[in-house]
Amino acid sequence: MKTKSSISINNENSKTMNTHVKKLLALACIVTWLGLHKAQAQYDPLFTQYMFNETFINPAYAGSRDVISATALYRNQWVGMDGAPKTQTLSIHGPVKNKKIGLGLSFLNESIGVEKKVGFFTNYAYRIQTSEYGRLAFGLQAGMIHMRENYLDVVTHDPNDIQFSQNITKLVPNAGFGIYYNSKRFYAGFSIPRLVENYIDSINGGDIKNKISHRNFHYFLTGGYVFDVSPEIKLKPMTMFRASDGATVQADISLAAYFNETFWIGLTYRTAAAASVFAQINITKQLRLGYSYDYTTNRLNKYNSGTHEITLGYDFPLQRTGVLTPRFF
Repeated sequence: MKTKSSISINNENSKTMNTHVKKLLALACIVTWLGLHKAQAQYDPLFTQYMFNETFINPAYAGSRDVISATALYRNQWVGMDGAPKTQTLSIHGPVKNKKIGLGLSFLNESIGVEKKVGFFTNYAYRIQTSEYGRLAFGLQAGMIHMRENYLDVVTHDPNDIQFSQNITKLVPNAGFGIYYNSKRFYAGFSIPRLVENYIDSINGGDIKNKISHRNFHYFLTGGYVFDVSPEIKLKPMTMFRASDGATVQADISLAAYFNETFWIGLTYRTAAAASVFAQINITKQLRLGYSYDYTTNRLNKYNSGTHEITLGYDFPLQRTGVLTPRFF
């Protein structure tokens, strides 16, 4: 006959097991979504409002708004899943030297599972005037990433497993490049934001590995156009393609409407991943606030209640008058 104490212990064990199973399911879902075939594969942050935070995708975007522009972003992905990505970014960029050069600084703080990343990057863009309103820019990015693997947080069956016997912290370099063209109504860009694959080899005592190989590159291709529906309403179709060696190409297809040069609202479909709604309001000519919500459309839908993203931007005009012309991207 089972005693009360044995029943209590069994209940506690059952609760603990259920907790561990849920965590393992969540972690398995994350790994599946990232498409990782090995633990050290490179991962680039994902943004729904990339069009308002483009320096993180393409360093050639620096200075393209023709003002000193600052943007902060907070992204809480897959709410309700243990270990799901959480990302915060801060960037500032602007033109110098008669707008022939764009300079920028970017900061990234991200956690996913037991991995934590803090990155700091500098952006440089050389801009060529191709027409009255058109500019072609070539951009470079360089920076450092502080990586931390909190292996001690991992629950293992073997408490003496050497791979999870200590937390590991490393500082690693990275770089990227991009090309960006924009006119008053059209833009297009191509970039590889991270040229170096950085990972920590937990098997060999936490050695850092830095590899440059086209097999690890993540390619980004973006484009958009703004056209008038009426004097008060404009439409902006946009797209972003992401690709890497051996992985399925993923596309964000978006359509946004702009009302009275004050309010954006739009929809995005991310192939085999999510459907999103986003909005941005120009509180003043210089201050803007944006929000997006992603509804997961793949199997991860069972394990999360969506993704929230908030952006806050401010433009510092280069003219003393403080008057800014409308910017569509």
